[in-house]
Amino acid sequence: MHTATQNLENDHVHILRLTYIMEAMAEKGSTNADHFDEVVSLIRNFADGLHHAKEEDLLFPMMGEKGFSPEQGPVAVMLHEHIQGRNYVSGMIEGIAQFRAGNTEAVNNIYANMQGYAILLQNHISKENNILFRMADQVISPAEQQMLLDQFAEVENKAIPGYNAENSIAKIDLLASEYLQ
Repeated sequence: MHTATQNLENDHVHILRLTYIMEAMAEKGSTNADHFDEVVSLIRNFADGLHHAKEEDLLFPMMGEKGFSPEQGPVAVMLHEHIQGRNYVSGMIEGIAQFRAGNTEAVNNIYANMQGYAILLQNHISKENNILFRMADQVISPAEQQMLLDQFAEVENKAIPGYNAENSIAKIDLLASEYLQ
């Protein structure tokens, strides 16, 4: 990978795949609570914990130094959508707990939150890949891109055991073999 934005776009490939799995789980009427839990773990530890950490803690502050406000404009929109995504995850967790406690109707809450998250993230990723990251590439120098890549590597090295990028991708692949056939 040559730039920090390319690193983030590579993460997006796998996060998008996870959103397609979530949609397929709902469409196929999955009732596998362990798979629901795995999806939540992947979101929390890979999509949010690893990927969003690289954006929120490193890229977005650097863009702020270049004049992109976190209170308004494209960075603010992305931060707001990260919060919306976390709200969907909270809804999934609540639904899974109710489902595991015997409320079979709670699966509909899980599906609704999974589908909401999937649609949000698919649109969010399109905006980042096609607009925000192109803006970043215009204002972040090659040396700053390399500095970000080095910082991204540190974030990835501190990932929760079992949920670094490589392990997360393997878990996504396993779910894909079940739902995207």
